[in-house]
Amino acid sequence: MDRREMLGMVGAGAIGLTAMSAGADETASGENCCQLDEAHADCYKACADCAKACDITFHHCFKELAAGKKEHAKALHLASDCAAFCSLSASMIAKHSPLMASSCHACADACKATAAEVGKFDSAEMKAATKSLHDCEKSCRAMVAKMAGKTELRAN
Repeated sequence: MDRREMLGMVGAGAIGLTAMSAGADETASGENCCQLDEAHADCYKACADCAKACDITFHHCFKELAAGKKEHAKALHLASDCAAFCSLSASMIAKHSPLMASSCHACADACKATAAEVGKFDSAEMKAATKSLHDCEKSCRAMVAKMAGKTELRAN
């Protein structure tokens, strides 16, 4: 065996060991790769719950409109749009998207506007929705504040 063959074998062995150790590191850290911290987990749950509440509110307002109560039109429209913001934010959080802070900031604003309209009504459905909207707004604002300074996008 000449010197070139020996150096090639040593080099191949080093590369193999490096690859194996990198795989072991990924396996060890892979268990926690997708876990959300408390603020993100709370925000994810609040957004998912609020999207559901907005969908239920949409249906309630639809029934009220069908019964001739036109004052529910704006609440219906806002609830539909807000459900989309909440669903988007929950998805962004689950995917650990670099855009989640932007999405959650918009979601908080949508929840605030929707709560202002939905809160004008006295039914149990609208009161439950208003609570869910306030909870989501609060949770989104807390998560965005926690991410302050960590929201810049980087090209890969």
